[in-house]
Amino acid sequence: MGPQRHLDLIGSVSGKVVAWPVPFSSGIDVLKGFKGQRVAVLASGDPFWFGAGAVIARHFEPGDWTCLPGPSVFSLVASRLGWALDRTICLGLHAAPMERLRPHLADGARLIVTLRDGAAVTDLARYLCDVGANESRLTVAEAVGGPNEKITRTHAADALDGVFTHPVAVAIEPAGSSAALPRCSGLPDDIFETDGVMTKRPVRALTLSALAPQPGEMLWDIGGGSGSIAIEWLLADPDCQAIAVESRADRVGMIQSNARALGVDRLQVVQGSAPDALSGLDQPDAIFIGGGLSQDMIDALPRGVRIVANGVTLEAEALLTAVHKAHGGDLMRIEIARAKPLGAKRGWDAAYPIVQWVGML
Repeated sequence: MGPQRHLDLIGSVSGKVVAWPVPFSSGIDVLKGFKGQRVAVLASGDPFWFGAGAVIARHFEPGDWTCLPGPSVFSLVASRLGWALDRTICLGLHAAPMERLRPHLADGARLIVTLRDGAAVTDLARYLCDVGANESRLTVAEAVGGPNEKITRTHAADALDGVFTHPVAVAIEPAGSSAALPRCSGLPDDIFETDGVMTKRPVRALTLSALAPQPGEMLWDIGGGSGSIAIEWLLADPDCQAIAVESRADRVGMIQSNARALGVDRLQVVQGSAPDALSGLDQPDAIFIGGGLSQDMIDALPRGVRIVANGVTLEAEALLTAVHKAHGGDLMRIEIARAKPLGAKRGWDAAYPIVQWVGML
């Protein structure tokens, strides 16, 4: 059992041959129907590296199957280029948007990506050109490891007119990119689409530091605004998860747009107002409250979860002061001023002070 292109390679066999259907998920039930029989499932390279292995394995007990992996496409492409695979970013883009590349497009980086088909090479090249990385060097590997292997070295701008065939993987050396994202917390404000309501860079850096994301943790971002806190949380580690809760429909769309553009389309966005919208959400490891702070919201939050709440109004400050008195934690007042013209000279333009509480209920 396997994709038709794999079955075509093995020729005539004595056993029953079953083409894996499309979409891929529908083949799982077909495979389950053969339980108790000896079945060989064909897959490319190493099935447990951006392949079908993990998807299939979770539907069966460990003793029900055996995997016989071959060299992955990443290993094969790296070996053609002489790249150290442990220092190469490997991504599966055969079923994911090109924007997943965004956090990695730094000059000097090396990436190898799998793509769904030959036409996706043009899509990749177009995306790189759109974000200013048109000088990036591409190595397109078609049918790598097989008798029809073809290696083409080109640049993003030149690949727009290329014709390539599946299966295909592309090695990328980003260059001329204005799309690279800093690795520290507190991304530049102009990276985000916003209607003016967002946690600005200096406060965002302090907030992310207080939230302290760890791999695999879930964040609730309550009062998402532009989604900047949840997005930077997700950028901290590929296994981090986040849910942004936002009451306004226009901002929900803006959060989703920002998440896609910055390569973290896994961000979940829930439209609604807290505390009602919090019901039924996956349990968080951390919570950020950036808007709509109220006693009802505080009362509805789960206990034993680290919380970071920012307040600007006197009412929010009074509430956070009371929460600090009752539950301890850390209460901080953040005051920021920027230099701006003042006649022929310069002066300090102070922003509204922000009160931040960090603690657990």
